Amino acid sequence: MTSVEDALSITRTGFVPVAAPRATTRSATRTVVTPRASATLERRRQWERGYRMRLRITDAAVILFAVGLTAAIQLITDVWAAEALRNAALLGLAWYLMLSALNTRAAAIFGSGTTEYRRVAHAGGLAFGIAAIAGVLLEWEGLQPLFFAALPVGMLGLLVARWTWRRWLQRQRLRGQYASRTLVVGDTGDVEYVIDSLQKGGENGYHVVGTTLLDRNAGTLAIGESVYPVVGNLHSVAAAAAQLGADTIIVASRPEGDPDFIKQLSWQLEGTAAELVLSSRLTDVAGPRISLRQVDGLPLIQVKIPTYEGGVHVLKRALDIAVAIVALIPIGLITPVLATLIKLDSPGPTFFFQERVGRDGRTFKMVKFRSMKTDAEQQLATLKAQNEGAGLLFKMKDDPRVTRVGKVLRKLSLDELPQFWNVLTGDMSVVGPRPPLQSEVTAYDGTVFRRLYIKPGITGLWQVSGRSDLSWDESVRLDLRYVENWSVMNDLQIMWRTAKVMVRPSGAY
Repeated sequence: MTSVEDALSITRTGFVPVAAPRATTRSATRTVVTPRASATLERRRQWERGYRMRLRITDAAVILFAVGLTAAIQLITDVWAAEALRNAALLGLAWYLMLSALNTRAAAIFGSGTTEYRRVAHAGGLAFGIAAIAGVLLEWEGLQPLFFAALPVGMLGLLVARWTWRRWLQRQRLRGQYASRTLVVGDTGDVEYVIDSLQKGGENGYHVVGTTLLDRNAGTLAIGESVYPVVGNLHSVAAAAAQLGADTIIVASRPEGDPDFIKQLSWQLEGTAAELVLSSRLTDVAGPRISLRQVDGLPLIQVKIPTYEGGVHVLKRALDIAVAIVALIPIGLITPVLATLIKLDSPGPTFFFQERVGRDGRTFKMVKFRSMKTDAEQQLATLKAQNEGAGLLFKMKDDPRVTRVGKVLRKLSLDELPQFWNVLTGDMSVVGPRPPLQSEVTAYDGTVFRRLYIKPGITGLWQVSGRSDLSWDESVRLDLRYVENWSVMNDLQIMWRTAKVMVRPSGAY
């Protein structure tokens, strides 16, 4: 079964068409001619080969260090010394081959998403599983140190190395290098939606160089501060891609009444482009729940219906408890210091309690370090006209109710640390939608109510994507995406991104 990560999502995926042979007739003989790669496609393949070689060398060095260090310790201590080198060599080779077999260096997963990390972890698990089975069947000794030393050292080393290379690649892409020159095709509204999404993630590797609009011809398309040329039309997409030197074509929407448009376009692009990417707004909400399958040659897109109970939610709760317990220890140590600063700056209590709405509409008292004056709620009515927040949210960049210490606490998100107590008591989760006020919930429409299907979080996609700088619609879209597609792996990734945001805050005021 083909994964949707390799076929449908606009973030870091692409459908690479199967090349159909072109034929030319010479007298009575039919000769098959393979399409020759264009200069644009060759340039892309060249940087992909170079990046893949960097990963190969790094992987080999990390594995060699991990298994070599373990073997060296065995030799020095004379514990299964005779078997140490054999076991290390065989395990290292199996580990390296598994990294190749599971496509951990595939171009489709370069630079973004969690697929690369999952594949690296699976490769290590398979390699050690094979080694364990072989050890039992062949009665090998000396494998234990490899499991307890080489596995954690090597796994951590590989993940850190991949993360380091990913940061390097993203920096290059932000400079316009190692990026896919991209042509976006579709109706104006759909093209604007795709380009707007890609503009927010320049490190994902799509550099839009032009558009082909199905509802109008030549001209330009302005999106934000950028202007994109409109090249070609419905019948000349391949020629437009060649003209712009594009190696990736994103189809934002296809013309009505032409079911063969994608197939014909894939044939026209043979030898000139590397990826034909199909964008669907369905993936914005249901991305991880989408899978592709074939039934008698009929491609079907399956969307798994989300559930809000079961084992995975028990696992999420266990993760919340573990993180909360670990976090509350240092929070308890710094609380006396912060409490002293808060009281010296503004007389009043250290903590601020506010009623928020949690899962299924149940209310609870959310606790924070106080960052405003004690009469902040009374002053709110007079400041309503100066609201700079989005939609139902009230925000001001220079809110006069915020104390001097409070500004620092908010900027570094330190005011939210006591909410780990709400996590421990079960009212909140570490990661989830933003906890709303009762006044906001009463103004929700039917769609926005879905934010209340799971517990609100201390952090979430809204926290790592701009916070107060987001529009109301963007905040809702991010929360709904999280509610319907959350996973433990994504929670861990959001926690990591939150730590980076706290160091380099954006949209916090």
